[in-house]
Amino acid sequence: MSDSAPAGRDGDAPVSQVNRVDARQAPKVIPRIVRLAFNYPWLLAAAIATSLGSALASLALPRLLGRAVDQAHDLLVQGAAHADLARKALWLTAALVIAATIVRGLMTMLSGYLGEYVSQRVGYDLRLQYFQQLQRLSFGFHDKVHSGDLITRGMLDLEGARVFIQGGLMPVLTLVLLLGFAAFEMLRTDLTLGLIGLAFVPFSAAALARMGVLLRITWLRFQELMAALTLTMEENLQGIRVVRAFAGKTFELVKFDEASMKALAYSYERITMRFRAVSVMQVTFNASMAGVLWFGGHKVAAGAMSVGTLTAYLTYMTLLQTPIRQIAMIFNAGARATSSGARLFEVLDLKPEIADAQEARPLAPREGVLRFENVAFAYVAGKPVLSDVSFEVRPGQTLGVVGAPGSGKSSLANLIPRFYDVTEGRITIDGVDIREVSLESLREYVGLVQQEAFLFDSSIGHNIAYADPWAEEGRIEGAARTAQIHDHIAGLPEAYETRVGERGVALSGGQRQRMSIARGVVPGPGVMIFDDSTAAIDAVTERRVRDALSEATKAKATVIIAHRLSSLMHADQIIVLDNGRVAERGTHAELLALGGTYADLYELQTRSDAEAVLEDEVGV
Repeated sequence: MSDSAPAGRDGDAPVSQVNRVDARQAPKVIPRIVRLAFNYPWLLAAAIATSLGSALASLALPRLLGRAVDQAHDLLVQGAAHADLARKALWLTAALVIAATIVRGLMTMLSGYLGEYVSQRVGYDLRLQYFQQLQRLSFGFHDKVHSGDLITRGMLDLEGARVFIQGGLMPVLTLVLLLGFAAFEMLRTDLTLGLIGLAFVPFSAAALARMGVLLRITWLRFQELMAALTLTMEENLQGIRVVRAFAGKTFELVKFDEASMKALAYSYERITMRFRAVSVMQVTFNASMAGVLWFGGHKVAAGAMSVGTLTAYLTYMTLLQTPIRQIAMIFNAGARATSSGARLFEVLDLKPEIADAQEARPLAPREGVLRFENVAFAYVAGKPVLSDVSFEVRPGQTLGVVGAPGSGKSSLANLIPRFYDVTEGRITIDGVDIREVSLESLREYVGLVQQEAFLFDSSIGHNIAYADPWAEEGRIEGAARTAQIHDHIAGLPEAYETRVGERGVALSGGQRQRMSIARGVVPGPGVMIFDDSTAAIDAVTERRVRDALSEATKAKATVIIAHRLSSLMHADQIIVLDNGRVAERGTHAELLALGGTYADLYELQTRSDAEAVLEDEVGV
């Protein structure tokens, strides 16, 4: 974060930080997720067709089993006279039952496969869209949103939206068909017996639906607790040296145990809710089954109903158990998709604050003159960070920028590649406003070496050549020589193929900064900006780096931002920022003669350096 960009500042594109189930979002989110599946119409149609085929095959079983029972009964009643005929009919029915069972199994397998395939394709599309969106969104967005929250949205929330297609949409189709047809058949055959047999459905559905929503709510809370648990572990591992140095093991164990116990308590609560709802379903189902057996048994005994018809009723009820159980899964999936999808689409629907103008054209520099014209900038309206800043840097010239922390130095650097847009005034290259050119061409032309030397967990060579992956080995090595890091790299066992570790942990702070400088030099941009990029380098090495950079940037417009005046005292012009305004301007000698802020700072640093040398000589 820049020195003048305070944490937690407001922005123009807020996003929610808490994952909640909001039923009001369902009509907006669920149809949008379903529409994504229609990007694969033939696959979706095949999945629906096989799902319906599975349901129809299942619905054929009660009738076939009822017929088999009646045929077996007839075989016993009619005796030997019609035994062969009845036996053949029974064998035929048995064959049809087996065929229906096989068809149902195959259709269920195909439906599950196709539904999951469509779901995974939607997930793939969403992941690409989400990652592309994160690349488009401006720094102003990333400044105010925690990276962990964005990762959660791109993984857990995206998965929650995707799963609805397989875990919500497909089961709903099967449930509607099975329940609708089975209920129609049961009520058409015998209204009273049908009502008794279906009596368990509303009670079970209500209990399971409630459980599905409550499970989702508790799951969200459980996710928050697991996130806290993960954060505790992550902080412990990252700060393991501090923990060991200050004997903080006991404290860390207690903190981790408290977070674990809270997560365990919610796990118990989820188990209790699940078994309570399942118990309601089992009790109501068994009660309906008992009612059907009692009432139907009396009708069979009275000759008003065949044994096969009663068997079909019982089979219909058993058949409905599975889809009714899925109500909990459907509601859980719907609630999850509503909350997760809302959070995901919230990011996908944001409009980038920094984007190409409608008629943006590639930057076509002639001389490469960088100019600030009465530039003002504020992260938050009414709280200016820069005010009325003007300067010009021509190719071959170097501008030094110095000022107290929070004076707007890094903000100034971030405006040149258009990480943020100016509030007033304009920034031009060869007289062309940078807001009128494409971002890609601008950022290829402007090289920014930032004060935070971030390195990827890859080889040294790949890190240096990040801005130009096809750079020749000679260019990579030349950039490393300019940054005074080549000798160190050459001495490593695998030289430029050595992996730097996560965030460059295998390198010292100064080495990481020199790697960052080398990475900025490789593409050879037309404007070079160094934002306090030598703060972690010792004075001797910094002098060598500065001399090498002077040669590498002699034909470029160069801006150097630094706290250490020795880094910029050679500049053609130096500006001193004070509360976002240019307080002093001139060469090193002119500013010393002025006797202002710059002179005071130079005297302070010179005295500090002299005292440090003296202490070193006397062995203090």
